[in-house]
Amino acid sequence: MPANEPAASVIPPLAIPALSLAAFGSAISLRVTDPLLPRLASEFDMSLGSVSYVITAFSIAYGFSQLFFGPLGDRFGKYLVIAWACVACTVTALLCALAPNYPLLIVARLLAGATAAAIVPLSMAWIGDVVPYDQRQPVLAQFLIGQIVGISAGVLFGGLAGDYFSWRIPFFGISLCFVLIALTLFSFNRRLPAYALTTHKAEGSALRRMINEFGQVLSRPWARVVLVTVFLEGGCLYGAFAFIASHLHRVHHLSLTNAASLVMLFSLGGLLYASTSRRLVRKLGEKGLTRWGGIIVATSFLTIGLAPSWQWAIPACFASGMGFYMLHNTLQMNATQMAPERRGAAVSAFAACFFLGQSTGVGAAGLAVGYFGTGPVIAVGAIGVLLTALTFSHLKSAT
Repeated sequence: MPANEPAASVIPPLAIPALSLAAFGSAISLRVTDPLLPRLASEFDMSLGSVSYVITAFSIAYGFSQLFFGPLGDRFGKYLVIAWACVACTVTALLCALAPNYPLLIVARLLAGATAAAIVPLSMAWIGDVVPYDQRQPVLAQFLIGQIVGISAGVLFGGLAGDYFSWRIPFFGISLCFVLIALTLFSFNRRLPAYALTTHKAEGSALRRMINEFGQVLSRPWARVVLVTVFLEGGCLYGAFAFIASHLHRVHHLSLTNAASLVMLFSLGGLLYASTSRRLVRKLGEKGLTRWGGIIVATSFLTIGLAPSWQWAIPACFASGMGFYMLHNTLQMNATQMAPERRGAAVSAFAACFFLGQSTGVGAAGLAVGYFGTGPVIAVGAIGVLLTALTFSHLKSAT
């Protein structure tokens, strides 16, 4: 944002909440299959690890699509691209609901991941464009409320569908949700001030522009540190998180609905972070947030994976959400400032690494579950998150 432009107050008051609503839809689409894994395994007569590819497929497509959406958002306007992405999400969610067999469900999930890829990264990049750096972390935390609630809603809807309805029902709901979100975003896009519609025109072929955009981001040493960190965070954390509901269902014999309800506490922990982020940022700083976030997540996941009864998961799921957003929101904050003049590409690279890390982590965890069980897999993920967070905090101290 130019220095002589007013701050985000001239943006329509509900423009950022509308993006939060889009993040809500994206998060539902991503996490709805987590508690459905046992139901899908039964439905398609497959192992738990094999059906986990519905999560991996979404994450892989989401990650690689960032290479496309980052430069596209810079070229045509981030807010507009997000709105059109929500239109595409309407169609891909419907394809998931109508998939007649497992291979076509995987294809539909690939498409769903590819279309959802624009929403959160470009929203963060757009917020970076219009909100000054010293005000940005609390605004990002407020924006992430939609994503946090979406994670919770996705897990709950998946659990309810797994116990009482068809696994297809949530995808019909997601499709309808995206119709309403897209209409809302198109309405606000028409009312944005000029500086919030900034585009960047580049010369040459699309492929050359794409290589140039991401090359400028990767040329910066600190950007490489942030990208490697978020890849490891995504792999370790979500490799464990994706199997928490299945762990509670298979090891502690909870229904899928009850297991999903416990996992929902993760989102409540995230909401606590969002509501206290200003105080936490002032008190702990970025180094403290990453360090303590990693410690809290690791302790919580170890409790979930190794505790003798399901009751231990109640405080652990809640605390893990708080810890995750302490860590991840700080990484996101760094991502918005890695390359300000190429913010769309920078944040998209960040999201690509995060979701490619997720796909790698869930894929590896899916293979390991068959040999070691869900408890040890969750415990290994906890240790990985801790080491990743402590390393980043140390490197941040050295800058």
